[in-house]
Amino acid sequence: MTDVDSGACGPGVSRRALLGISRSLAVAASVGVLAGCSEDGTRRAGGASVSGAGSSTGQVRRFRSRPDLQPVSAVVTTDRGATAPGLIFVSPSHNRYGQQGPMILDNDGELVWFRPLSDHATTKLRSFNLRVQHYRGQKVLTWFEGAVVSAHGHGRYAIADSSYRILRWVDAGNGYQGDLHEFLITDHGTALFTCYAEEHADLSGVGGSPLGSYFNGVVQEVDIASGRVLFQWRADRHVNFAESYAPIPSDGQNPWDPYHVNSISVAPDGNLLVSARNTWAVYKVERPSGRILWRLGGKKSDFTVSSAARFAWQHDATPHPGSRLAIFDNALGTNKVRSQSRGLMLSVDESRRAVTLDHEYLHGNPPVQTIALGSVQILPDGHVFVGWGDGPYVTEYHPDGTVIYDLQMNGNGTRSYRGFRSPWTGRPAGEPALAVDKVSGGMKLYVSWNGDTEVRHWRILLGSSPGRLAAASVAARHGFETVIKVRRRARYAAVAGLDRSGRELGRSPVHAVQ
Repeated sequence: MTDVDSGACGPGVSRRALLGISRSLAVAASVGVLAGCSEDGTRRAGGASVSGAGSSTGQVRRFRSRPDLQPVSAVVTTDRGATAPGLIFVSPSHNRYGQQGPMILDNDGELVWFRPLSDHATTKLRSFNLRVQHYRGQKVLTWFEGAVVSAHGHGRYAIADSSYRILRWVDAGNGYQGDLHEFLITDHGTALFTCYAEEHADLSGVGGSPLGSYFNGVVQEVDIASGRVLFQWRADRHVNFAESYAPIPSDGQNPWDPYHVNSISVAPDGNLLVSARNTWAVYKVERPSGRILWRLGGKKSDFTVSSAARFAWQHDATPHPGSRLAIFDNALGTNKVRSQSRGLMLSVDESRRAVTLDHEYLHGNPPVQTIALGSVQILPDGHVFVGWGDGPYVTEYHPDGTVIYDLQMNGNGTRSYRGFRSPWTGRPAGEPALAVDKVSGGMKLYVSWNGDTEVRHWRILLGSSPGRLAAASVAARHGFETVIKVRRRARYAAVAGLDRSGRELGRSPVHAVQ
């Protein structure tokens, strides 16, 4: 949590506030209010003082204007500046404190948007894989929403617009449930995602029962508009059980998970790259036949992989220009292969069938070894953004491997399957939220607007009746919830959000001051 004064006055000025100071003064002057500074560094505007809001136990954020939101808090541990543009997208889950749900943060670790789904103690509904994608020519948010059963998802996928309204829910076909690990929108209006299903087979050849149960890894591609399944690939029809590194459960009760398919990406030639964690391999799958064109890694690799480039129990294999492949190398499963997990950039020579290490990205302080989850995102400026999965961190690196930014999520046990940085403009469909307290010498207004990214100032409106409100002052926005102290009393109050040019974007309901 960041509880610092807004503006350029006090020592606790947020970096985002500093960048907006010149614009803040211009807007305030345009409406006849010029902000000054008190001795304690609090920013004042036309009889109002402003500060950040939101209390924290150290684990959970709470807001006076939005008591229904109780996300885990976050702290920035490293910020050397010059980060890539954009906000941070995570999906906190498994935390023992606060609510779970998809969440957007800014560079200060301040909340931008949160969709509360559950409390860890009361329900199993969770979200995974929040990210920005494109659908029908517009930026959208997508995420998985559902339950987690035996490390697999049972749910569906949300596509939401910039107002956070659900445009469409996408479901798996052919009787399957959508899985948490992947949901990728293609340029053709289709979606690629993972599914799981319990199957039975003779597993005696790999040390199991003649009628053993196992989880099959399934890839589906569906037409988003119609829901029609266009392509389906089953791992058990193409990958032998003997390729798995996962031991068969000794209790004879739980299904074996020989594959654990956890990422799908589209190769430059239009075929698919499918990662299977438990075979330590990435498969190039031909469309539409489903034939495996090559294996990279694992027991039957078609590539010679240098010792520094070898990975195990991996996640998130994605191709990039220059014959490169990004991978999150967990290096920890039922056995430990390396002392730390790492982000990898590999050089892949398909003609020579050779793979070498281009760069590795380690967390460093503290070292992170994560048994599950994780992601590696290559940003447009060449920076690398790593989500540490079981480790509650997201980290941004310069292309040479230097750490320039690191953020830690609190919550005791919090994890986020993947972490992303992307530009995003949020324009919530609802109204700003307002709470008011009477205090000595005036009132305190608590104002927030979940998901908004464009408000720079709040105009305070006061009056003796709901229909007779007048502008009293303008205060700079600070963080998710801004606290504005007004040195007067009124029977009714409201606030209006203003963008950088002073245009009104939204107005709260009128609040009767009790």
